[in-house]
Amino acid sequence: MLARTLAPLLLLAACAPAASFRPVAHAALEAEVRDIIRRAAGDTAEVSVAFRDLATGDSLLIDARKTMHAASTMKVPVMLELFRRADAGELRMDEPVPVSNEFRSIADGSTYTLGRADDSDTALYSRVGQRVPLRELLERMITRSSNLATNLLIDRADPRRIATTLASLGASEMKVLRGVEDGPAFRAGMNNAATAYGLMRVMEAIAGGRAASRRSTDEMLGILGRQEFREMIQAGLPAGVRSANKTGNITRIAHDAAIVFPEGRAPYVLVVLTRGFTRGSAAAATGRDISAAVYRHVARR
Repeated sequence: MLARTLAPLLLLAACAPAASFRPVAHAALEAEVRDIIRRAAGDTAEVSVAFRDLATGDSLLIDARKTMHAASTMKVPVMLELFRRADAGELRMDEPVPVSNEFRSIADGSTYTLGRADDSDTALYSRVGQRVPLRELLERMITRSSNLATNLLIDRADPRRIATTLASLGASEMKVLRGVEDGPAFRAGMNNAATAYGLMRVMEAIAGGRAASRRSTDEMLGILGRQEFREMIQAGLPAGVRSANKTGNITRIAHDAAIVFPEGRAPYVLVVLTRGFTRGSAAAATGRDISAAVYRHVARR
């Protein structure tokens, strides 16, 4: 429904220049966002921001090339690569995938399992031993941020092919190497990484219909639009303004990347990455306040 409603606006967005960036039209926005960060983060936390208006080409980058742990934002490139492979006829979205809870570390080949208590989507664990359609696993991976679904899908997506796709989108700063809770890989420093800029380029490509076929990008927008975690960017938007987003949260990490759809115009992309906040609520409030400031800027334009 979201994608069908916004199809004309996405066509406009697809016509916007993708590769060039120019300074934000009003320096006041940058000053306001920097002030929000200064007051919220102080000397103990870090905040990266990337904003791109697909209607005007305006952009704002604040520490946007700083590398952070990707947390669950890495699930967006996994989804993207699987849709691209479906476009190429290499897999079917309705094909059944065996559900298991045993995975091999990319570091040493040892096996590990995921804990139900540490996963935001616990329902899938009761289906171990069954087969679940790939499309349903994709939905769970994004809307509920299912770690089990992610680990079932990442090998099918193939991290090497994900890297090639990310590079083609100008998002090579994102690194998707492994599944969730791969302890040996974590200890070896083999971690998924993101920058606000790289994640912005991924979301921009989805919003503009350039990341895959139009049908696939519409489906991806629909999935992102059904996201159940909305405490950052969406929380800073006026009632009725919709977004399609993906969050990522682990210890002292809280991220959000969103495509925002103001009424009657092409969308914009906003990414807020945070590291070091001791309270998740403080990180969420920072993202919410930045989102509100960006929306006010866009509304004035």
